[in-house]
Amino acid sequence: MKYLPLFVLFALAPGLVSASEAHNILDLTQSWTGYIAIAIFTLAYTLVILEEQIHMRKSKPVMIAAGLIWVIIALTYNQHGNPHAVESAIRHNFLEYTELFFFLLVAMTYINAMLERGVFEELRNWMVNKGFSYRTLFWTTGILAFFISPIADNLTTALIMCAVIMTVGQGQPKFITLSCINIVVCANAGGAFSPFGDITTLMVWQKGLLAFEEFFSLFIPSVTNALVPALIMQFAIPKGKPEILGVDSSHSAMKYGGLVIVGLFLVTIITAVSFHNFLHIPPVFGMMLGLGYLKLFGFYLKRKSRMYNFGPENPPGSNVDPYNFDVFNRIAQAEWDTLFFFYGVILAVGGLGFIGYLNLTSAFIYGDLGPTVANTLVGLLSSIVDNIPVMFAVLTMEPDMSQSQWLLVTLTAGVGGSLLSIGSAAGVALMGQARGQYTFFAHLKWTPVIALGYFASIGVHFLINGS
Repeated sequence: MKYLPLFVLFALAPGLVSASEAHNILDLTQSWTGYIAIAIFTLAYTLVILEEQIHMRKSKPVMIAAGLIWVIIALTYNQHGNPHAVESAIRHNFLEYTELFFFLLVAMTYINAMLERGVFEELRNWMVNKGFSYRTLFWTTGILAFFISPIADNLTTALIMCAVIMTVGQGQPKFITLSCINIVVCANAGGAFSPFGDITTLMVWQKGLLAFEEFFSLFIPSVTNALVPALIMQFAIPKGKPEILGVDSSHSAMKYGGLVIVGLFLVTIITAVSFHNFLHIPPVFGMMLGLGYLKLFGFYLKRKSRMYNFGPENPPGSNVDPYNFDVFNRIAQAEWDTLFFFYGVILAVGGLGFIGYLNLTSAFIYGDLGPTVANTLVGLLSSIVDNIPVMFAVLTMEPDMSQSQWLLVTLTAGVGGSLLSIGSAAGVALMGQARGQYTFFAHLKWTPVIALGYFASIGVHFLINGS
């Protein structure tokens, strides 16, 4: 999506519809089919941008756009007597989506299970009751956001840390604002060095362009991205410490089995990595096996629940079942709008690539501008629109780049969204959670500082990982 202006530019260029003799694939970039596809895509993404204003979930317009784009492509190919090429292309794109869909669904299910078991609430209560100063809380929430997001997604991580800030920061709006900015930057940076930390890194890993262990080459650049703005912002944090706001620490907020589910999630990640590295099986199969682990544990909890409700362990008058757990309820709580938005993006961008626009774009930005400039621009544009379609476009173009450059685009696509509050899911969510205190313009005030971290991380990447 970042390349939308380039798509339009190429669409308006003069040319003829031609066919590739090798693959019998039509070049439709200068045909009415291409123009209509660009118009549909532009309209759909405009509605995505206006999601907060028109209150329409972002998945709806892109799903419609994906369907319409492939319909007009199919009509054109049918006129040329080659319908099977479209069928093969759709199956290829749909298979890519399916693998990512089930991978993300398992990860979301585990995160929802940990939320239901009170794992993150227990972490929040611990931090609140420690009596940290404002500056210590600023650093603690940032560090935790950085190290939790590689395992959990950056959205969930940011919401948990923001809950801590909102609990202890009442009466200190400046502290809340700066801490929210720091949390967004740290959560995005932490997700950039792990295949599990962001959808974009997951796409790169599943595509096989980088091995699992190669992502950790981005650890120090990611630390740099988070550390530079934090070092500067800390001087604006108010002094003193917040009052304890009565969070009950007399009993644990974590329900039975919470830590077991955390352990099962780690085992699931190990399973997925092992499947990919040693058995050369797509990692999604390891994740689905891991979902089986959770289902078996859910069966165990159900047995415990039955014994609790019908046995002597349940005291008279008690109506709280500490073992009550339904894994299918956790699956139902997955972020379905995000998953379907992902479907629309992959199929729509895949359709534009099949028309020929991505080849033209790749030739321009990676051929004329060079990979370093192109990959840096990918990150800057990620602050304006979602990084998922951009990364999918780059992966579809698959420019000929070194390992260092693939690491660079993985880094920039992951951390570039921190430049603006609307550039990442974490930022958008926190604007709602800390409404009136963490705003677009409050974040924009610190964008130059965040940009220092962005470019510093690129410099550190080349210093460590080579040019």
